Amino acid sequence: MAAVDEFSRSVDMGLRLSKRIYYGKDGPSISAPKPPPSMEKSLSSSSSASSFRPPQNHHPTAPMVYAVVSEPVVVDNPDVRSYQPYDYGRCDPPALIPLHMLGVTLKVECYLDTAFVTVDGVWRLHCLMSNALCDCRIAIPTGEQGSVLGVEVETDRRSYFTRLITLEDEQNMIYDKEETAKDGFLMKGNTYTFQVLQVEGGSNIHVKVRWSLKMSYLGDGFGLCVPFTYPAHVFPVSHKVPCTEKILLDVNSGTCGVITCNIASHPLKELKRQAGKVGFSYEAEVLKWSTQDFYFSYSVCSNEIFGGLLVQTPSAHDYDQRDQFCFYLFPGINRSMKAFKKEVVFVIDISGSMRDDPLNKTKYEVIGCLWKLNQGDLFNIIASNGETKSFSSSLEFATEETVTNATEWMNTNLIAHGGTNLLLPIKQAVDMVGKTSDSIPLIFLITDGTVEDERDICNKMKCHIVNEQLNSPRIYTFGIGSYCNHYFLQMLANIGRGYFDSAQDIDSISIRMQKLFDNATTLFLSNITLDALQNLESYTIFPLRLPDLSSRSPLIISGRFTGKFPNIVKARGFLADLSTHVIDVKVVKANDVPLEMVCARREIATLTAQAWLDQNIELEKKVARMSLQRGFPSEYTHMILVQHDNVKPAIESVSPEEVCLCINTWRIIKYMKLKNQKITYMMNLNVGFGDLVATIENLPPGIKELKLSEPTGKMLKAASSCWTIFLNRFCCRCFIQACTQMNDQCAIVFTQLCTALACFQCLSCCCEMCDSCAEMCLNCL
Repeated sequence: MAAVDEFSRSVDMGLRLSKRIYYGKDGPSISAPKPPPSMEKSLSSSSSASSFRPPQNHHPTAPMVYAVVSEPVVVDNPDVRSYQPYDYGRCDPPALIPLHMLGVTLKVECYLDTAFVTVDGVWRLHCLMSNALCDCRIAIPTGEQGSVLGVEVETDRRSYFTRLITLEDEQNMIYDKEETAKDGFLMKGNTYTFQVLQVEGGSNIHVKVRWSLKMSYLGDGFGLCVPFTYPAHVFPVSHKVPCTEKILLDVNSGTCGVITCNIASHPLKELKRQAGKVGFSYEAEVLKWSTQDFYFSYSVCSNEIFGGLLVQTPSAHDYDQRDQFCFYLFPGINRSMKAFKKEVVFVIDISGSMRDDPLNKTKYEVIGCLWKLNQGDLFNIIASNGETKSFSSSLEFATEETVTNATEWMNTNLIAHGGTNLLLPIKQAVDMVGKTSDSIPLIFLITDGTVEDERDICNKMKCHIVNEQLNSPRIYTFGIGSYCNHYFLQMLANIGRGYFDSAQDIDSISIRMQKLFDNATTLFLSNITLDALQNLESYTIFPLRLPDLSSRSPLIISGRFTGKFPNIVKARGFLADLSTHVIDVKVVKANDVPLEMVCARREIATLTAQAWLDQNIELEKKVARMSLQRGFPSEYTHMILVQHDNVKPAIESVSPEEVCLCINTWRIIKYMKLKNQKITYMMNLNVGFGDLVATIENLPPGIKELKLSEPTGKMLKAASSCWTIFLNRFCCRCFIQACTQMNDQCAIVFTQLCTALACFQCLSCCCEMCDSCAEMCLNCL
């Protein structure tokens, strides 16, 4: 079962369990649900308790917190105890009960095409007995192309915060790797989820999470959509608690023009307005939380192409002390601009892993793109699964007849089987295009796998694409799932002055692929250059080559430079009639735009792809420093969740002499010393460099998707070992107390037995499984 399906089933079970809670006279009068036929039967997805009705979609549509409940007997109102006549057995996988939210603040800061979102909310563990503890799962839907930047969590017993560390820091950390855990994974819909441990019933959980989000270009401006739809059951039952909902929005377009606000999903009040900037707020006590996502759009464009160049001096702690710049071009809304004539070749991976939805969705979008081509455009289709097959031996005109024939050919010949081979079809596509001087060649590569010769492919494409002429092939790449090497595809697109995009899950293939096709096939300004760059002492740009300008998307590049830009720089490019178009671009000091944050994701991805291609360790270290400085995750840094216990560890009040009787004492002492501050490695925040083994085995995209109940880290892996299962049958306190009643001979036997077990590190496994286990042992002593 996929993680998203298991998640929905667990939430569904949690909602049913929450019906047993009695809220007093002010709350709804809801009787407890009927018990399952057997008290000992597990509440799994296969049991009658969860399969008697169809599963509902409870995928989080806003930042949420859930109680993780394995033992339903602890579900109760922490304020008003109620009579619970039935024990519902054990939930496997654990049920997820959505917690009541007491207040939430959404803060959005928009700069150019990037938004930084902060959600600050307070949830209450309303469904657990006051003397009981349970873990809580936090889910963060970040929206399209979102990236989690940081999390802070505060409970009565513990506080948590995230930080980035380098691989070198990880090796030098004092924490024992055997005592660290791993948690967190990405679900469908770009939702990141992880757990915090042992929250007490009735306590409040303060969660603050920040992520970046790429805004959508709408033709004359930008649109922003933040997941902010809350289900009715997260609103507190008691009406005595005031519930406040607050939204803060700041927009800095980076331009000097007037911003026109188009649509807002919530009633925003304008607070400030300046040239290129605007600010809004909304705050109210509500009777229900937001029932729709937060959406906002604004216009910044004029009729004609216009741009700007923002410059900024680096901060004192910046790893690169060269000045920073960001250049942008907006296409405007002049629809009379003629698009280029195109030569389009689709290179489609039809290996066995592309079977069913990935290939079907790909074929559907390719057919849709063919029908959008103009009469004078040419096209071809190449399919590869170790061997190559093509629709035609040469390019064909995009007439109604040839597009129909191509559709029939794809439906007949594009059958997923075999392995993955990319070099041969890419080289065949490059050799097929670029024969005329008045057309732009476009090559689309679509794959879900990794191949061994990816570096050779990139280096050979550098040799094939050596000129900067109009007929030099543009390469656009699209990756499906997590098994393909995203950095190979990005580097290949950089070499070919194209763009790279991806779909992490099957459901997003269509919308992401359609956007890539639409942007590539609507080019109207090509071979763009900035004259002023040649007069600088030195410069570095991201991406490595300037792509063409599309009517569907702005062009934004960033970089570092030494020297000085003039007040006005000239951007030049070719129009479809091969005439030269010149745009005067004003240079502005961007003192109020955090350029290093706005450009961080683009620059880190570009440098990571370059480090991968060159296998350059120094460049990897540079990316790591950049990641730490700007707070963006990278492939060469790890995000860790640091847990700090608010309770002073008990080991500090126990002398070594008092614990010397405990077997494997040094392990327990070390564990207890670190107990007030532990770390958890946050997984799946980066895309990685592909999975060659999964590609060879033809695993479909997402086949290795984690489940909520799947163990993560050594802590939970120890729980599955046979020794831990044996030890878990006994309570440490009872066991030690029983030992105190034994005679000397029996005690010696048990000591020898425990010493033997210690050789297998059973006691250390026990300590890792339970936070309070070692403390209980020491207290009993």
